[in-house]
Amino acid sequence: NQKFQGNWGEFVLDRVLEDSGLRKGFEYEIQARRYSGEGRLRLPDVIVHLPDNKDLIIDAKVSLLDYQRYCEAVDVEEKERALKGHLRSLEQHIKGLSIKDYEALEGVNTLDFVLLFVPIEAAFLLALESDPALFQQAYDKHIILVSPTTLLATLRTVENLWRYERQNKNAEEIARQAGGLYDQCVLLLESLEDTGKQIQRASDAFEKTLQ
Repeated sequence: NQKFQGNWGEFVLDRVLEDSGLRKGFEYEIQARRYSGEGRLRLPDVIVHLPDNKDLIIDAKVSLLDYQRYCEAVDVEEKERALKGHLRSLEQHIKGLSIKDYEALEGVNTLDFVLLFVPIEAAFLLALESDPALFQQAYDKHIILVSPTTLLATLRTVENLWRYERQNKNAEEIARQAGGLYDQCVLLLESLEDTGKQIQRASDAFEKTLQ
C-alpha cells in the first residue's frame, strides 16, 4: 500500500528528526506552507533552519513498492525487473524534485541542494550499489540522496552548529555584561577618588581653621 508506505516513511523521518536533538517549531518545520514565485502553494516535507538565516529542505515522498517486490521475488528475472523498477522510481523522483524549484520559495533561503530521504537503509544501499552513477545524477540536479543513517549524521551536524551559535551568543552577552560591569566599576572608582579628594580638601581646610 503506497499510502501506508508514505506514512511509514514520514514516521521514520520524524524519529530521525527527534533523535537529532533539533526542536520542532524552532530549528525545523514540518509541512510548512510556502509559495513559489508563481504563487503556487508548496508543502515541503521538512524545512531545517540553519544559523545565518539558511534553510535545508528534506523531501521524503519516495515510493518503495518496487523495492518491496524485489525483496519478495523468488525468481531471478522477477527480482531483476523489480530492481530496475526501483532504480527507475528513484530516477523519476529525482527528476520530479528537481523541477519543484524549492530555492525560489518565498521566505526560504535554501542551500544549493535538497535532501531526498530514502527511509529504508537497505533500499538506499541497493540502489547505489546497483547504479553507482545514481548519486552523481542526483547531485548534478542539486539533490543529495540520504538514508536514515546519513540524514541523522547531517542533522546532528546542524544541531552542533546551533549549539555553537547559542554558545557564541551567550559568550557575547557575558562579554557585554562584563563590559558594562567594568564600566560601572571604573565610574565607582572615579567617584571614590573624587570623594577622597574632597575629604582631603575638607581635612586640610579644617586644620587651617584650627591654626
